[in-house]
Amino acid sequence: MPAPSGPAGATEDGLDFAAIERSLALHAPRRWIGWRLRLLVLSTLAAIAVVFTLMQMLATHPHLPSTWQLTALGQPTLLASPRADLAAMSGRTLSHIESPGRPALVADEWLLRRTARWLVDGTQRSHWQRQQQALAEHLAQDRITLRFTDGSRLDLAMSALGYAHVPLLFWLAAVLALALYLIGISVLLRRPDAGNALFALMTGCQALNLLLIGCGPWRGLGLPPALVALDPQGRMALDVLTAMAAACIYVLRPRPMRRTPLLLAAAAAIVLAWAWVARAPGAPALWLLTQGTLIGFGLVEVVVLAWVLRRRADPALALVARVAWLVLALLVLVTLGVFATRHASGIAPFVAATSAEVWYLFFTLLLLLLTLMSRPRRVLREFALLAGIGTVTGTLTLLFVAVFALGAMGALLLAAATASLLYIGARRWILARMFAGASVLSAERTFELIYSTVRQASERPERTALLLRRLLQALFAPRELVQLPRRIEQARVLGSGRALCVPVPGTGTTLALQEVLVLRFASHGQRIFMPEDAQLAARVVEQVCRTLAHDRALEQGRREERQRIAQDLHDDIGARLLTLMYKAGDPEIEDYIRHTLQDLKTLTRGLAAGSQTLSDAAAEWKADLGQRLSTAGIRLDWQLEPGADPVLGVVTWSALTRILRELASNAIAHAQASRVLVELRVEHDALRLTVSDDGRGGDPQAWSHGLGLSGIRKRARTLGGEVQWSAPAAGGIRCTLRVPLPRGDDEAPEAD
Repeated sequence: MPAPSGPAGATEDGLDFAAIERSLALHAPRRWIGWRLRLLVLSTLAAIAVVFTLMQMLATHPHLPSTWQLTALGQPTLLASPRADLAAMSGRTLSHIESPGRPALVADEWLLRRTARWLVDGTQRSHWQRQQQALAEHLAQDRITLRFTDGSRLDLAMSALGYAHVPLLFWLAAVLALALYLIGISVLLRRPDAGNALFALMTGCQALNLLLIGCGPWRGLGLPPALVALDPQGRMALDVLTAMAAACIYVLRPRPMRRTPLLLAAAAAIVLAWAWVARAPGAPALWLLTQGTLIGFGLVEVVVLAWVLRRRADPALALVARVAWLVLALLVLVTLGVFATRHASGIAPFVAATSAEVWYLFFTLLLLLLTLMSRPRRVLREFALLAGIGTVTGTLTLLFVAVFALGAMGALLLAAATASLLYIGARRWILARMFAGASVLSAERTFELIYSTVRQASERPERTALLLRRLLQALFAPRELVQLPRRIEQARVLGSGRALCVPVPGTGTTLALQEVLVLRFASHGQRIFMPEDAQLAARVVEQVCRTLAHDRALEQGRREERQRIAQDLHDDIGARLLTLMYKAGDPEIEDYIRHTLQDLKTLTRGLAAGSQTLSDAAAEWKADLGQRLSTAGIRLDWQLEPGADPVLGVVTWSALTRILRELASNAIAHAQASRVLVELRVEHDALRLTVSDDGRGGDPQAWSHGLGLSGIRKRARTLGGEVQWSAPAAGGIRCTLRVPLPRGDDEAPEAD
């Protein structure tokens, strides 16, 4: 189950930056020009010619439109027909078909078989070919006679099927076959090499297989002689060539293995040996030899893929290996089911052929998914899964008939119930293992990471690009990550799902998407990137940038409003207090108003300034507290640990200012202290504020918490911090406040 190779920008040991930048160019060079375009057009015309040749073969060949059912003795019984003369014989069992100048053809179950590809017995395959060729010769006459077991007969004038009555199945198979064939040719023309040539061979063989399946007589009797001649050896040859190509592709890529010529020669020798045995149409062991060859090549492919993955971790190759195991397992299951019912009659052989042909559909859909790799659609994935479940249903029906001797209807119902339970129970697991999409994190964890990123980016806008990078790294867990100075319009998946490119803001404070973040190998190399991942990454970046832009606009409005309030307080209330201070006759009242003016000055300066560094805020706090405590005869000792100087937002600054004032007021009014010690220390991602006094002290648990202490607790909770009081052994009271600060550059959100 190979897939086309990734772009040249994906190297084994790292990222090819030049190739990535070329792939991210805004105006990529045109690829389909010159000889490539001409060969693609010629290949398309050739494929369309093959399809119309088969269609003409079906439309011009005489056909007997009818629906039949086999009796217990293996004789066809007419159920219905669109022809009125034939419909009149409904319910009767066909005995012979006659035409002028031809021996009478005995009607049996082999006339209703669509293909002999899945007949185990060589004698039965030879008999099928003789019966179908004889039937084609009879239908080619102008008139035929149908004889029934009850002695009645019916003379019919034969006519061609006509283009209008070509089965819908043929057109569906033709569309799927053309898509598969053109994808294979496109891969080969885009990068002509031996590996892609094998891939084109495989897609071409499976496209022909689909067309032959679509040509089967789903309703009625009669196959064109050319199709009879191709079946079963022709279809077996297509399968063997497909298996050989699939096994050899990864001998050549991502880099040729040792003794590659010897391995390829061995594969070619196996195919030639099979072709020598297949010369005789009725070779008794041909079917077993064919299935053994297919399974053997499948085992070689999974072993080669396992060997390659041990040397090089690649999520795309890991996905191919999982799909190869799944296809091989279903092929073994179909082979066992067909072999177990090789001697059965009735509905079992038809179920065997149907389940095998559904397996072809399953294989084709998976081949298309792996070819598109990072661009599969949900509908295509669901159809592939349903085709696989259909294969399991048909095969289980055969096994139930062969092993448990159940009736056809009972076995079919039991198999359908088992497959349905398997589909319901394992669907999500299968899709997650085979085509994991979007983030592997839960929605709750994803929201938490996005919220944390937005909060930190709001506090430190210059770190937005770094925070987004870490957010995407937590969401997708890539094995490699690099940021390039390139601009692209939207997130995209490159390298067949190996890499995801996401536009992110540059390193400045602007939110314009100026750089590209390249993530390679999602989930540490366990899965490929999917379109859902690109959509999620784009939405996350867009949401973060939009939220930050909204916060900036909101903060700008708040800043302007604070400046207006500060200006009003300074011009209006300040002027009134100043007038009142000059008119006060009492020195004590004058001194009180002077302190109030100083508090108002500090408040308005903080409102107007907005965010400020800890050192600037500490200088104001020290001057304010020093003046208030010195007036009360209390000494202030101030300790500010040098080092980090984080930026405090206006909310943090305002809350800490009021907390310090309240603690100073308590020391003056209640503690009767002579000394107050204030310690400020930055501890990693938090600010630790300690205020101690040498006053009366007491047990903090016995305090009655009034408005002052409650206000301190409330403000601490608003900042996301915690506060606690203690009584040191030396006496007095110590209040310790710990407030979280914006996280440093060494912090990042982590995935669970």
